[in-house]
This record gives sequence, structure tokens and C-alpha cells, in this order.
Amino acid sequence: MPRRFYGRAATEVAPDLLGRVLVRTRRDGTRLTARIVETEAYAEDDPASHAFRGPTARNAVMFGPPGYLYVYFVYGMHFCMNVVTGRAGEGTAVLLRAAEPLEGIRAMQIQRGREQIRELCSGPALLCQALGIALSSDGTDLVGGGDVSIVGGSPVERASIAIGPRVGIRVGVEHDRRYLIRDDPFVSRGRPVPTSRSATSDPSRR
Repeated sequence: MPRRFYGRAATEVAPDLLGRVLVRTRRDGTRLTARIVETEAYAEDDPASHAFRGPTARNAVMFGPPGYLYVYFVYGMHFCMNVVTGRAGEGTAVLLRAAEPLEGIRAMQIQRGREQIRELCSGPALLCQALGIALSSDGTDLVGGGDVSIVGGSPVERASIAIGPRVGIRVGVEHDRRYLIRDDPFVSRGRPVPTSRSATSDPSRR
């Protein structure tokens, strides 16, 4: 995906990432790919965002140009990855929450210690573990030919996208900024999304 794709508001990029394919190329040449099925947007005015209190050494990538990977360590044991969006200096990003494994499934099973394909990438930390994403991937240029990229895939129609509250946060809970492909079996087991809501009625996109 070109850099201009990411240079928009997180609430615009998040639903547009659904159906795209995340590609991780390991040092041995093995390709691990997965179709993105669930995302969360974190905007600059968002108290749930790591960037809300300004730039730090930890979140510096979020304040850089769009199209880079922001990876952070959480709970002393997990990694989560985000796509930086908007303009440089804004501090906005999209969390990649879940994906459908496509290529390199056996390698993902080994890295996850799980056999069930539906369980391999069904959460942000699980997705990182399955693809071998760690802090060393923080700052990877998704557009510049690095070992992580996002390619076109098949964009999802707005009517097939459900929106709802994000998972695992205590502030900013009033914002419906979680986007997922409706009825997709590979989404995470987080907070359920109302079946009546879709991206076409998302007030944050108006």
C-alpha cells in the first residue's frame, strides 16, 4: 500500500485496512501472510492512545511519518503492533487486532504452540506471536521494502464492516473505534459489537 493510504485519519484507515494482507518475511525467506479482519483506531485526542500525553522514547514512532510499524510491549509478556497514520507529529495509529492466516500456517502454529487455525491470530498479541513480531520490528517502514508490509488484498464493503467499542481500555470507552468484518470467524473474542452498527453509520467517519 502506498504511503498516502496511511496519511489519513486513523478512523478512516482502520476500516480500510480490513481485507488487506499483512506480510512478514522471515530471515530464512519464509513468507507468513494473514488477511486483516479486525482493527482499532487511536486518534490524537484519544485518552486511550499511547500518544495522548505527547511524544516519549517509547512512542516516538507514532509521531513520525505515516506508514511505519509501531510495536509496544504490554503486561510484561506480549507485543502488539500498530500502523502509524495521519501526518507526522500527530501521534495517531491503528492497532491490528486479528487476522486470518493465509501462508506459512505451519510456522505460525509452531510459534504460537497451537494447532487450531482460528486461534493463531485472533488477538493483537497472538497476531504478533504468530508472525514473529517483537520490539525489533518497531519503526519498520511498511512502504519501504522491509520484512513487514501490507498489500492490497480485497477491500471490504462498508456494509460488511461492524463497529463498536474497543477492547481492554478504561478511558475513551465512549468512542466506537473498533472495526471488524461482520461474522468473520477469525476476529478476536473481545467485547461483542452490536449487529445493527456498520461502518456506513459510524459518526467518527462523517
